[in-house]
Amino acid sequence: MRNLKRALSLALSSVMLLGMMVVGTSAASYPDVDAEDNLEAIQVLQILGVMSGDEKGNFNPDAKITRNEMAVIMTHLLNLSEGGKTPFTDVPAWAQPYVGAIYNAGVTSGTSATTFSPNGTMTR
Repeated sequence: MRNLKRALSLALSSVMLLGMMVVGTSAASYPDVDAEDNLEAIQVLQILGVMSGDEKGNFNPDAKITRNEMAVIMTHLLNLSEGGKTPFTDVPAWAQPYVGAIYNAGVTSGTSATTFSPNGTMTR
């Protein structure tokens, strides 16, 4: 019985240690990311599920971010529940849950009472 407890303790400790290791896909796997880009930052955002590449497998590190895309990023970054109503009539269906989440959390507002300007670009 004593050996069983030791073996079980060792196994559980090993599982806990392996769970703490960060294992993810490399940002270098994006064809448009090279060593000069912020590889570490891209990897962290990817591992945390905040950002991922596009449908073509690119990360697009130099692309401008739209208000829709920033809504997705902020929803993931702040760990908000997707959804919620907004007064905006110009948000596409795919972005509505994210825009609703950040709007209801008070993170964003529209460009007018009924428009969000989803394709407007963000600045630093």
